[in-house]
Amino acid sequence: MAHPFLFLVDFFDVNGALYHFAHTYPHVMYTWLVMILLAGFGFVAARKPALVPTKGQNFFEIVIGGLEDFLVETVGEEGRWFTPLAATIFIFIFVSNMIGLVPGFFPPTATLNTTAACALVVFCFTHYIGVKYHGIKYVKHFMGPVWWMVPLIMPIEIIGHLARVLSLSFRLFGNMMGHELVLGILFMLAGLYFAPLPIMALGIFVAFVQAFVFFLLSIIYFQGSLEHAH
Repeated sequence: MAHPFLFLVDFFDVNGALYHFAHTYPHVMYTWLVMILLAGFGFVAARKPALVPTKGQNFFEIVIGGLEDFLVETVGEEGRWFTPLAATIFIFIFVSNMIGLVPGFFPPTATLNTTAACALVVFCFTHYIGVKYHGIKYVKHFMGPVWWMVPLIMPIEIIGHLARVLSLSFRLFGNMMGHELVLGILFMLAGLYFAPLPIMALGIFVAFVQAFVFFLLSIIYFQGSLEHAH
């Protein structure tokens, strides 16, 4: 469904720069916007850390500290070092989901390209962890409990790991695109009568849940690559 108004796309319409790119890849434009926002807020929060934290610093410490504590409780102390990536995934997806609630903004996560890119990062990092901790023995994760089952188990394991990319990608994409479609239809049919407001309020909950599910599944995959093969 085409959006009647997208702020960044219309901005480049007026200014002429990146006109074709903005119309063809609006999700990339809004991904850049999210990255700029996160980088800006991160810079402001970390510019002058104080022993007595300000409200902004306190907020970021609570968010990052909470994600780190949850990850350590789930994975153990070994998982602390990949907190930066896992927390970045959660915050990026959550903010990307949330900007879709602002009129004139498009959530990058409502496009399969964005969700697939996030899923591929998780997929690659999962196996990086496995190789880092187990070396060549990591291949045992794909071989099954006994040697004579390798021809059967290995293809199943490989397909299962590749399916994780599809699962992560389509779950997030489907939920966010569905929410965008419902909002678009309600705005066209009854936008002047505040009918979309309950769906927008529910969208805040959906934005958090989808980001948390992606984050939780990611750390479960990371934890699986840390374990020894049985």
